[in-house]
Amino acid sequence: MNASSYPTVQTGQDQRPRLDLSGPLLTSAFEVLVTGADNQGGIEVWIDALKLKSRMFRQALVDDAAAELTPETFKGLCAFMASVRRRVGPWLEQPDFNHVSNAIRDLLDGHTDTTTTDARLQDFCGKFPQDGKHRWVRDLAAEILHGVDPERYPLMNRWVWDAKANTGVIREIWYGDDVDSITINVADGYETCLVLREELSQFLTDNGVFRDVLWYVDLLCAQVYAGYICAQGGVYLRADFSSPHDPMEHTRRMLGLDGVRAESGRTKLKAIDGEAHILDTSGASDARH
Repeated sequence: MNASSYPTVQTGQDQRPRLDLSGPLLTSAFEVLVTGADNQGGIEVWIDALKLKSRMFRQALVDDAAAELTPETFKGLCAFMASVRRRVGPWLEQPDFNHVSNAIRDLLDGHTDTTTTDARLQDFCGKFPQDGKHRWVRDLAAEILHGVDPERYPLMNRWVWDAKANTGVIREIWYGDDVDSITINVADGYETCLVLREELSQFLTDNGVFRDVLWYVDLLCAQVYAGYICAQGGVYLRADFSSPHDPMEHTRRMLGLDGVRAESGRTKLKAIDGEAHILDTSGASDARH
């Protein structure tokens, strides 16, 4: 059944989005996340990895740095964006890279004003071909905004919520007995993702999480959608998310934390010639506080 054929769940158009989320589904995902992370060094290790990723984005893109963005630096960032790195290859070489760089600068221009978020996202996507091969462009923009300013910008990737496809984290934790047969009429813009983060932050606080809540929200979202991928038997997005060797692999991949091999610096970013990019993280690592 196509998403357009589903009955529709209305949430109101003239107010903030109302998200009817399932407490039991959230609790189950959170328990799986904590247990899985504890078996792999503890959730603090994952939190530190997300903080490092954000530092790398800020170092490369904040203030005047965006104007001097090089292909090499951009490749390093792409390694941490799972839905981007396998498809961005043709845009990594000149003259196409200049087009990407200019689009990024426009996206970040005035980024402290969140009231323009949806307009800037739409403008960014409009600078690339409007076809199925470039759906990753929305994820690139969302990753950049979240990476450079995670407090202002929650995760807004398509896997968090894609209204057109009627899929994402929101659907997986929606409250109801027959969620698979409805269309959730919630926009996939900034306000929806912000409300989702607020709801998940409250859930986490109620469950004893008082530090690094924003990063816990990211991990919880990734765990929810990783559960969906596993339930689909690896069919959906299998080019990026093949059968995992451990139960937390999909969770890492959603957040791009699997993009670099620690021992070699080799990344999963593929250039046009098929060679893996080698990442130098020394600058960001040195910036740790």
